[in-house]
Amino acid sequence: MIYLDHAATAPPVREVLEATWPYLTQVFGNPSSAHEVGRAARAGLDAARAGVAGVLGCRPGEVVFTGGGTEADNLAVTGIATASGRGRHVVTTAIEHPAVLETCRALQRQGFDVDVVGVDGDGLVDLDALAAALRPDTALCSVMYANNEVGTVQPIAEIGALCRERGVPLHTDAVQAAAHLTLDVDALGVDALTLSAHKLGGPRGAGALFVRGAVALEPVLHGGGQERGRRSGTVDVAGAVGTATALRRAQAALPAEAERLTALRELLVDGVLAAVPRARLTGHRTRRLPGHASFCFAGVGGETVLQELEARGVVCSSGSACAADSEDASHVLLAMGLDADLARTAVRFTMGERTTAAEVETLLELLPDAVEAAGS
Repeated sequence: MIYLDHAATAPPVREVLEATWPYLTQVFGNPSSAHEVGRAARAGLDAARAGVAGVLGCRPGEVVFTGGGTEADNLAVTGIATASGRGRHVVTTAIEHPAVLETCRALQRQGFDVDVVGVDGDGLVDLDALAAALRPDTALCSVMYANNEVGTVQPIAEIGALCRERGVPLHTDAVQAAAHLTLDVDALGVDALTLSAHKLGGPRGAGALFVRGAVALEPVLHGGGQERGRRSGTVDVAGAVGTATALRRAQAALPAEAERLTALRELLVDGVLAAVPRARLTGHRTRRLPGHASFCFAGVGGETVLQELEARGVVCSSGSACAADSEDASHVLLAMGLDADLARTAVRFTMGERTTAAEVETLLELLPDAVEAAGS
């Protein structure tokens, strides 16, 4: 099997499994307990927090461990918006992950005013429109670092500077970016940043949220006051250790791994566009994630192409794994100006550290026949 769906989830990494195993079997204490077993778990949790902070360039106390990227997005958007003294206005973009967009819609039902900024045909946010949307009562701006469906990378540092000028906190969903792009929060100019472990070869159901110390955050989960009162519930120490290990490992491999994946991406994009007349690249041609290549195949159902490829030993996806059971056209592609029929032909190939040039070459051999069979 050729696995080209790393944006949905990355294969587990042995180093992460080895790091987390002791916290599942031996160091099993509650990190909030005062006895020796609890203190041992707390030591592991503290080390994991310091590890994430070291990658992000922040203080350990600014890292909140969560149950994954969705929870971290919910906590950032709801928590910052509701705690802000600036007002009840939120700005986001039309191509955000549902974890952000649906949270913004929930805020609307609570009386918040939400402006959704559009993107161009490459999936890049309109910076002029974003600037115009920011107001004196804007409590939060949320713009994803890199898009999960089309791979386009946003100019987050520019957006961060724009938000700082206006005094608006900026949150970025970096779930897809974390495996491929640098994450220094000061260089990016962000006040909150979301991470998910399983996109990095870590465990599912684990993630983290950076929240700058000066930014007020209202908790979404109420209870025992863990994570300095920002996220109640007994902390999953193994998940935190897995998150930190996976993150450090991925970031340590940069920039060499990003360069390798960029070369494979270019091989794939050039090969598909040359071999499949129906193919249309989606997302920005160069300002995209290193291992990400997404296409529409006019007149051919994307799901049918996936089935034909899987029958030939290639696993990929039609877009966001969170919308895999939906027949609706991608909101990302619609926002980019594609019509609904073309958007339903989308196929996404996402690569990772195990992907080889030989696998890409094999895909390029198999894809034309798969698309032809899907259209017959």
